[in-house]
Amino acid sequence: MIDFKYTQPNTLKDAVKVLSKNSVPSSGGTDLLGLLKNDILAPSQVVNLKNIKGLDKIEQVGNSIKIGALTHLTEISENELINRNFTALAQAASHVGSPQLRNMGTIGGNLTQRPRCWYFRGDFHCLKKGGDMCYAEIGQNKYHAVINGGPCYIVHPSDTAVVLLALNAVIITYSKIGEKRIPISDFFTLPDKDVTVENILAADEIITHIEIPLLPSGTSSAYIKFTERGAWDFAMVSVAAVIHHKNNKINSGRLAFGGVAPIPWNDKELDKKLNGLSLKADSITKFSKNVLTNADPLDHNGYKVPLARGLTIEVLSKFS
Repeated sequence: MIDFKYTQPNTLKDAVKVLSKNSVPSSGGTDLLGLLKNDILAPSQVVNLKNIKGLDKIEQVGNSIKIGALTHLTEISENELINRNFTALAQAASHVGSPQLRNMGTIGGNLTQRPRCWYFRGDFHCLKKGGDMCYAEIGQNKYHAVINGGPCYIVHPSDTAVVLLALNAVIITYSKIGEKRIPISDFFTLPDKDVTVENILAADEIITHIEIPLLPSGTSSAYIKFTERGAWDFAMVSVAAVIHHKNNKINSGRLAFGGVAPIPWNDKELDKKLNGLSLKADSITKFSKNVLTNADPLDHNGYKVPLARGLTIEVLSKFS
């Protein structure tokens, strides 16, 4: 770990003034500390955002719930507004890491955490670190992308991002040019756009809030993840569902998947097939065969396709 300057601004304006290409923001610091220790990041300055007031609240504003980016994951999992309106988000937040990590980690940090790929985290000069190859493509790729991978085959590790994608959340940011609202579907970026980053944040741009529109009456949500080691682990595959249903039939819905692509994944054509779907077991099983039909697995991760289909059956069965 190299030496760096440590700054604690008290306002957003002060924070974006000191943020630059060689600086990194810190909220909970749970991911950043590992990146610094392993020399994956070597910033000249770390900008701690904890002193900025107003970024750790959950409140209803009109027809939306607004979550401050510095809100801890434990608070999100236990918050009454979240549990009443967005069950899936409470479920996802409660499944992130260990209780200690949830007590420290923030939702803003969870959305912007770096990939867990063992080549990126290890002593490999891979594409994402400025090298000339993705070692996962020809190496050990059990946990890597089966869809839209290449030239880098990472998967995004965030549980909450998958749910927020299904919920059509909006990411609110602040930079030197002011506030910006970004649909979460536009926030994450594929490796073929820029292999060195996972989202579109500028160097001086900070997530301040996540805004989620309230769901229409008759709509509910659920989240499920499969992990290799049980508790406190990253998802091998995860599924979030937001379903409007009545009389055991889906009127409309939206599915999002984690662990299958370099970004939280949504297939709009798959969502269309939810319209009018019966919630009977045989109909759900038949529907699941449409999941990840365009997957292109690597040598060791083909299991993710049937796993995603099985989890889809399980999550949709929760609404019957």
